[in-house]
Amino acid sequence: MSKYLKIIGKEAKKAIKSKVDSKTKNKVLNSFLLLLTKNQNKILQENKKDIKFAKKNKLKANLIDRLVLNSKKLVSIKKSVEDIIKLEDPVDKILENWKRPNGLNIKKVSTPIGVIAVIYESRPNVTSDISSLCFKSGNAVILRGGSEAINTNKILSLLFRRALIANNVNPNFVQFINDRNRKVVDFLLAKMTKEIDVIIPRGGKSLVKKVQTISKLPIIGHLEGICHTYIDKDADLKMATKVLHNAKLRNTSICGATETVLFHKKIIKKFCDIVLKNLQDSNCKIIGDKLTRKFFKGKIYPAGNKDWSTEYLSATISAKSVNNCDEAIEHINKYGTSHTECIITKNKKTAQKFIKNINSSIVMHNTSTQFADGGEFGFGGEVGISTNNLPPRGPVGLNQLTSYKYEVRGKGHIRK
Repeated sequence: MSKYLKIIGKEAKKAIKSKVDSKTKNKVLNSFLLLLTKNQNKILQENKKDIKFAKKNKLKANLIDRLVLNSKKLVSIKKSVEDIIKLEDPVDKILENWKRPNGLNIKKVSTPIGVIAVIYESRPNVTSDISSLCFKSGNAVILRGGSEAINTNKILSLLFRRALIANNVNPNFVQFINDRNRKVVDFLLAKMTKEIDVIIPRGGKSLVKKVQTISKLPIIGHLEGICHTYIDKDADLKMATKVLHNAKLRNTSICGATETVLFHKKIIKKFCDIVLKNLQDSNCKIIGDKLTRKFFKGKIYPAGNKDWSTEYLSATISAKSVNNCDEAIEHINKYGTSHTECIITKNKKTAQKFIKNINSSIVMHNTSTQFADGGEFGFGGEVGISTNNLPPRGPVGLNQLTSYKYEVRGKGHIRK
């Protein structure tokens, strides 16, 4: 196993020495699109094998939901590739350019990061998105998908490699680890510091925690998505009802789904029953604090401190009353995971206070937290969301997969 992984790492390092121009990059992505269309039935057949394996091993329902591919999801996968093709090549862009008083010319120029290893679970679209984003940004990628999706991931990565070969590009820009052994992850994290430049974990809490604990490589990612929607005293009831329903229930298994709703104390009597009933009518379980339980007429379970720190990833939401915007900010900064938060209010001053004082990587006003997504930000997709304080932060798309260097030009200058 160690020899196999070291070879993959060395081949990735060799691949990034090839400087591929923008035109060729887009040719590869167009070839990949054609192969996705041509091999649609085969992709779905491989996915059925994975679903059968997942059900046999009694995988959680939300993980199986992420795993399933169908014609609609394949259209979405192809749409992401098309969006990436349309985006400008992020490599070799002059980010800044200035001249020093002594005559030296300095340019800050974007460069690829290098070799990126991605460890992920369930979602096969990740294979396509990450391969496309990493390749267009000049990076080589090593993919280690979950064992539950091995067949789907294998065929998608194979199709991308065929697209590379068809355009005379080193196929090792994209490599898939075809090994279910869990020790593979340990080896990647601890023994490949010379071959890999950064690790991106995408998956459940246990996976990300493991990566954060044992990795000797820099990490881009987030542990949990405990996202909040705060309904302020100056909120519009119709808007709050509509936005929260989408933020919680559009897709309960994504990291941008709202897990806790906060109500301003002054509107809880008028708002909470209507807003929460709208969720409950769509089979959402409601867990609430004392005041919420007093005013909500439907079935509601008592909330404990543990609920404010829980990422449900299902049709369950916790509800809490707060005295004001300051208390909402305090609660979110204490229990949140620096992912995505939203305020619903007509008061621009209150919204500004919320936006400026929340510590999270994405802060929203009057919109669903489910927009926390690289594709929705216009990044052509994402390799994940980063909640690190250091950049990149938020959705990590094409431009966020680059670093930079300084090019300094002189005319025989020497420093005194």
